Amino acid sequence: MIADEYILSTNNLNVYYGTFQALTDVTLKIKPHIVTALIGPSGCGKSTLLRCFNRMNDLIPIFSLRGSIRYKNQELYNQDTDATTVRSQIGMVFQKPNPFPKSIYENLAFGLRINGYTGNYDEAIENSLRRSALWDEVKDRLNKSAIGLSGGQQQRLCIARALAVNPEVILMDEPASALDPIATLAIEELIRELSGSVTIVIVTHNMQQAGRVSDETAFLMVNENRAGYLVEHDDTQKIFTNPSEERTEAYITGRFS
Repeated sequence: MIADEYILSTNNLNVYYGTFQALTDVTLKIKPHIVTALIGPSGCGKSTLLRCFNRMNDLIPIFSLRGSIRYKNQELYNQDTDATTVRSQIGMVFQKPNPFPKSIYENLAFGLRINGYTGNYDEAIENSLRRSALWDEVKDRLNKSAIGLSGGQQQRLCIARALAVNPEVILMDEPASALDPIATLAIEELIRELSGSVTIVIVTHNMQQAGRVSDETAFLMVNENRAGYLVEHDDTQKIFTNPSEERTEAYITGRFS
């Protein structure tokens, strides 16, 4: 795969919060239309890396970076790159479901509206709810508050909200960690179903989940200065059965956390 066929890539990425270095020299290439899992111990910079991909870290005043982050052929942190446009193409789903205190319908219409959508709202909303496997459960209550949905339904609504503007990438930061096992299974099944049409990058602490849902896995560790770095990135099956690095095997098998 040649360089411009990767949908997201970093090259010697170094991330700082003030004087603290959160990531050091991370070079990672993510292929389109697959699920890539980011795993590693707490504090290794998984969520920091994820949020770099759609410029969520811009909202933190002390954030800065060196190196390159590219979305296809576009340098994400060039001065002429519009962060709002980036976020319409690279959506985000957070750890805790965060529906707006509006109706189910308005949760989806809001994103369409602020992105200047001029098509048929009813069709777009139904399509995104179908893609998130939620339509049959909510089609008769679209004008009811989204807050009344279960936790798992709320998270699928948040995924539908991200899908509504037809992004090419969805970033997921531990999307099932606050959910019960049944809702978690539904989210995992949805991730697999979506992966053929959208690129997904997921942060997870759950090794079994990473093994179940991802095609490729990137393992990060923390150095002596508490900066995260990339140990290895490969097919998920290889990472979990025959990793190249002893550090990866030790983490996967639970010999250190």
